[in-house]
Amino acid sequence: MDAFVNGIRLFYEQTGEGRPLVFLHGNGEDHTIFEEAVEALFPQFACYCLDSRGHGWSDEVEELHYRDMADDLLAFLEELDLRDAVLCGFSDGGIVSLLAAMETDRISDLIVCGANTRPRALKRKAYLDILFDHRRNPNIYNALLLREPHIPAEDLQRIRARTLVVAGSRDIIRGNNTRLIAGSIPGAELLILPGEDHGSYISHSDRIAHIIMAFCASGKEPTWTV
Repeated sequence: MDAFVNGIRLFYEQTGEGRPLVFLHGNGEDHTIFEEAVEALFPQFACYCLDSRGHGWSDEVEELHYRDMADDLLAFLEELDLRDAVLCGFSDGGIVSLLAAMETDRISDLIVCGANTRPRALKRKAYLDILFDHRRNPNIYNALLLREPHIPAEDLQRIRARTLVVAGSRDIIRGNNTRLIAGSIPGAELLILPGEDHGSYISHSDRIAHIIMAFCASGKEPTWTV
């Protein structure tokens, strides 16, 4: 399916019925990374898996900015009139989710996975790998990672959605930045997954589905082992 927002055609797949659950993928990926999660979730949720601008089957763009993608998400929620939504964003999708959640009351539950608030929050090796790859093969995806985001901690305090911040114990995001995100969002919970890397619990995995179901069950505040 297609949604037309902000002069951009966004492709999305919608599966199941029930409470809306929106998935946002990471840099250079598309909605298909959530196929296994959706398979576990669609009996309970109406799952909306988007391709961000410049990704997958959505319109191509000349450059990428997180703010533009957040504006697309906000417009998407309004276009489909989604309310009391669960939003799960991974990596770049997590950054976009943070920015969007500051601006809307349509998101009730927020699951942010592998997000960062600044480029240098990437561990040194990961940052240098991206930098060297971009020098060899300049592209809009690496350019985005090297230049953005820049999210002050005080801006995160504007988020009112019930929030879970997730990362792998072997993530490419520095642990202090993950803790900063969780500590800055009012009432946010933090979950560090032992042995998992940046996307091993997300990409073609149903593990994130079980985390979402546990977090959303009955609206109760979960107790996580960190």
